Amino acid sequence: MVKSSRKLDDLYKIRHSLAHLLATVALKIDPKAKFGVGPVIENGFYYDILFSKKIDENILQDLENGIKELIKANIKFEKKEISLKSAKNLFKKLKQPFKIELLNDLQKYGTTDYDEIIEIKTKKKKPKKIKKVTIYKSGDFIDLCEGGHVKRSGEIPLDGFKLVKIAGAYWRGNENNPMLTRIYGIAFKTKEELENYLKLQEEIEKRDHRKLGEELGLFTTNPLIGAGLILWLPKGGIIRQIIQDFVIETYKNNGYQLVFTPHIAKETLFETSGHLSFYKENMYSPIDIENEKYYLKPMNCPFHLMIYKNSPKSYRDLPIRYAELGTVYRYERSGTLSGLTRVRGFTQDDGHILCTREQLEEEILNCVNLVKYVLEKFGFKEFFVELSIWNPAKKKDYLGSEKDWRFAINALKKAIEKTGWEYKIMKGEAAFYGPKIDIKVKDVLGRTWQISTIQLDFNLPKRFDITYVDKDGKAKTPFMIHRALLGSIERFFGLLIENYGGDFPLWLAPIQIVILPINDKHMDYAKKILYKLKDNFRVEIWEPDETLSKRILKAEKEKIPYMIIIGDKEISENKISVRKHKEGDLGDLPFEKFEEILNSEVFNRDHI
Repeated sequence: MVKSSRKLDDLYKIRHSLAHLLATVALKIDPKAKFGVGPVIENGFYYDILFSKKIDENILQDLENGIKELIKANIKFEKKEISLKSAKNLFKKLKQPFKIELLNDLQKYGTTDYDEIIEIKTKKKKPKKIKKVTIYKSGDFIDLCEGGHVKRSGEIPLDGFKLVKIAGAYWRGNENNPMLTRIYGIAFKTKEELENYLKLQEEIEKRDHRKLGEELGLFTTNPLIGAGLILWLPKGGIIRQIIQDFVIETYKNNGYQLVFTPHIAKETLFETSGHLSFYKENMYSPIDIENEKYYLKPMNCPFHLMIYKNSPKSYRDLPIRYAELGTVYRYERSGTLSGLTRVRGFTQDDGHILCTREQLEEEILNCVNLVKYVLEKFGFKEFFVELSIWNPAKKKDYLGSEKDWRFAINALKKAIEKTGWEYKIMKGEAAFYGPKIDIKVKDVLGRTWQISTIQLDFNLPKRFDITYVDKDGKAKTPFMIHRALLGSIERFFGLLIENYGGDFPLWLAPIQIVILPINDKHMDYAKKILYKLKDNFRVEIWEPDETLSKRILKAEKEKIPYMIIIGDKEISENKISVRKHKEGDLGDLPFEKFEEILNSEVFNRDHI
C-alpha cells in the first residue's frame, strides 16, 4: 500500500511473504476468489478471502502443500510502484472489489485503517494525500501491499510454518459487510520454535476461559439477551463477589469513598464531557424519554464529577478519591467480541482522584502501590509498564500547559521508578488530555496482559468547571486521575480463569470443600463436619447417590480444592480422610489439623 520507512526484521518478512503465498495458492484453487487483507500478526499471519465455493478445514492441508511447492520453486517477490489510478484500473481488471475499496479510502482519507478514518471524520482532520502505491507479485497473485518480503520464496524455512485454522471474519470487522474466510498460519525460523509454540498453544487451548467457563458453570451468554452481554452463573457469581468484596474493602482502607451512579444519563452530560463529539462511534443509540435523549453510559467519570460538584470544595477537602464498580456499555463490532475479554457491557473497578498540584506525585505513587498490592494478591508477580507521554513538538495537539505536562510526566516517572518496575516510554502515545501509565502482567504461560491504567486528565475538570478554593481564596482547577486497577471485572475474570486453568486457589474457589460420605450410615458424621466448616468455608455434602469413585472423579473435574471422605474408619478414629485436587490422598487427619491447613492457605493467599 503506502510506502513505509519502518525497518522490518527477517521473521516479519517471512510471515508477510507466507501470507502472500497462501493467497497465491488460494487463487489457484479458486480463480474467482476475492481477497481482503493478509497482515502479519503475533506469531504468524492470516489472509481474509471470499471464496466462490464452499470450503472447510480440509482445505488447510492443500493450501499448506501448495505453499511448500512454491517455496521449493523459489519464486520471486516482484515489487512495483504505480499511481493510485493505475492501481484502481489493475484491480478492476483483476475483479478484486475489496482492493478497490481500500484504494478509494487511500485516495479519500490517506489511510485504510478504520480507526484512523473514524478519527479523520469526527475530528475533521485533513488527510494526507496519497499519489502512489506499491504492489507485489508472487506467482500469479498480485497484491496491494506496502512491503516487507523476502526476495525469493526459497528463503522461507520449509518446516517452520503451519496453517492452523479457518474462521469467519466480516470484511473490515463490520457486520454489515460480507463474511470472509480468515485463514490463520503460524511461522517461525526453525522447526523447534514451531513445535514449542504448538505445545504452548495446546496448553492455552486447555485453559481457554470460554471453554472452562461453560465446563465449570461460571458464565454463559444467550442469543435472546444479545452478543457480548454476560450471564454470570452461580459459581461465577461467587467468585465475582469475592473479587468485588476484596477490592472494595481494599479501596476503602486506602481512603476511597464508595459511590454509585446510574446506567443512563441525559444527552447534555455527554455533550459536556465530549463523549458525543469524540466517542459516539462506541456509544449505543439514544433512548427517547419524555422527548429528551438519554444514553447508556460508556464511562463513569462524568458522573463522579457531578458528585464532586454536589457541594463546594476547598483545598482542605482534597484529595478526594471516589471508587465505584460501575457497569458501562460500549458498542463493539460483533466480529471483535470474544468471551469475557471483549464484551459490550462490563463493570469497571473505576476510581477518580481529584487533588492539588502538591498532592499529585503522592497520589500517583499510591495508585501504583495499590496496583502492585491488589494484583499480587491474585498471584501476579511480574509487572511491565508503558508510560505514554506527549510529543512536545506538537503542543497544539494537546490540552494543558507545557508546565502541567512536564510536571505530570515527571510525577508518573517517579512513581514507576520507585517500584523498580521495567518501563517503556511511548512518545506521542498520550491522549490529548493527559499522560498515562499502562500496567501489564505476565501469566503462568508467559503471556502478557494489559490490566491497570492510571490516566491523568487536564480536560474533564475544565469541561465541567471543576474547582476548589485554594489557601489564597481563589478558585483553582484540581488535577484529575482516572484509575482502573483490575480494568473490567469481566476481562480480569477471564484472565484469572486462564492463569489458573480453572484451578482457583482456595480463597477464590466457588466450592472449597466437598464432603463425601461412603454410604448413608456415614451421613450424620458428615453433617457434623459440615456444621463445623460452613461458617468459614464454602462446603457441600455430596450424598452417596453414586459410587465414591464417581463422586471423586466429578470433584476432580470441577476442580474443587479439597475432598473429605467419611467411612467407618474415620468415624471410629474421630478423624477425616482428606484428598487434595491434583495431589491425591493426604491421609487421615484430626479435624483441627485440617482446619489449620485451610486457615493457613486462605491467610497466605498472596503466596499461591
